Amino acid sequence: MSETDVQTTAKAFRAHLEKMAHYNEALALIAWDLRTGAPKKGVEQRAKVIGTLSSELFAMQTSDEMERYLDALSQTDTHGQIDAVLRRSVEKSKKEFDKYRKIPKDMYREYVELQSIAESVWEEAKPAADFKKFQPYLEKLVRFNIEFAELWGYEDNRYDVLLDQYEPGVPVAKIDEVFSQLRAHIVDLLKEVQASPHQPDTSFIKQAFSVEGQKAIGRFILEKMGYDFTAGRLDVTLHPFAISLNPGDVRVTTKYDANDFRTSLFGTMHEGGHALYEQNISKDLIGTPLCTGTSMGIHESQSLFWENFIGRHPSFWSCYYDKLIEQFPEQLRNVDLDTFYRGINVAGPSLIRIEADELTYALHIMIRYEIEKGLINEQMKVADLPEIWNAKMQEYLGVVPSHDGEGVLQDVHWSSGSFGYFPSYALGYIYAAQFRNKLQHDLPDYSKSMAAGDLSPVRIWLTENIHRHGAMYDPRDLLQRVTGEDLDARHLVEYLEQKYKDVYKISS
Repeated sequence: MSETDVQTTAKAFRAHLEKMAHYNEALALIAWDLRTGAPKKGVEQRAKVIGTLSSELFAMQTSDEMERYLDALSQTDTHGQIDAVLRRSVEKSKKEFDKYRKIPKDMYREYVELQSIAESVWEEAKPAADFKKFQPYLEKLVRFNIEFAELWGYEDNRYDVLLDQYEPGVPVAKIDEVFSQLRAHIVDLLKEVQASPHQPDTSFIKQAFSVEGQKAIGRFILEKMGYDFTAGRLDVTLHPFAISLNPGDVRVTTKYDANDFRTSLFGTMHEGGHALYEQNISKDLIGTPLCTGTSMGIHESQSLFWENFIGRHPSFWSCYYDKLIEQFPEQLRNVDLDTFYRGINVAGPSLIRIEADELTYALHIMIRYEIEKGLINEQMKVADLPEIWNAKMQEYLGVVPSHDGEGVLQDVHWSSGSFGYFPSYALGYIYAAQFRNKLQHDLPDYSKSMAAGDLSPVRIWLTENIHRHGAMYDPRDLLQRVTGEDLDARHLVEYLEQKYKDVYKISS
């Protein structure tokens, strides 16, 4: 192709991608609305709208026109005639094209409509602890994902192809390796923590904290983190999430519990970490498939970084604890900083994943990972999940849910068919620890900046090394670029050992 032909084709391809991005933005806005208070009676019709828009997007993604662009630009790339952003956009688009071309259009539309309805059913089934109500929808979702995996093809494990949607290049074999490495250390450390005579005082947590006060402190901390409220908003939902329409509109939701301020405090910081990632992606990537996080695991590394490595750090509270006391004087004025710090870092088995402590959080993910592998490889049945879930909770955490609402129904992910997503939460924690290790090397005084109330050095480092790149690199490639390492749980193990032995005053 001549230089002129290359430029003409590239321009047309970018226009095609931009149009797809507009459809994605509309779908994201509808998804946000559905989860933040859309009327129940409108859900069925909204599902049809989502189905129509998704089908149009699917058609653009797998069209003959897309095929022509990809063929022409892929051949051109062998001659070095296209830039890095366009090259990566072609690579990502071709991967999606090859995958979705194998799915019949009607099948895809039926699946998208099922996702919307299933999530609405889950929202009713969870508070009622009624798994039977949700079961037939979950069975259909599992069957669809099995069929997708078969259509796409795989080498070693059927679940690998679903994992690749969320964590490209991180297969079951690698996850099994790092999860095994992590689990052994967590279980041993948890036993030491439970046996320690120096248990933190958490009595100050078990008080009423006004929702209005929690809203105020949550907004204050988001602003200190650098979240741009002119490019986003904070809302309330049953299951907290962050969603990006574009870097200029990245929305955060949270959940308030009047009897436990930690739910919204750390949940808001968590979702704020996701939002900072999306708000700080390079504007050069807008309108391309690269204007998003590189993977769900890398995305989760950013939310967990802010929630845990910043929000539960003693230097953070040495600066901001007075602000919290100012908001809740009756509850906290007689609680000293050390008691507060140790109290918010208490560890122990719990039932709810999103409320789990740093130490046991990964165990919650491992339970879901094992179940998903079993379902997708047809080694488990949906009908047996409540019993399987409870048995694994007993095995991994030593606790058993009293009903399915706090057990197998507690997470929204399966209602949207997101099989392969859960492992990214624990992988994100491992990535985050590796990023933290590099940050400490690059900015050895960052904790002093935190203590002075300045979080900008951390945010700038994360933006420069991670956020601005969007999806330019696959997760393990990005990890290697930033840290010089492959995926490895040892930094997380070291962090947990050091932190919890300090909090629980355990001598080495």
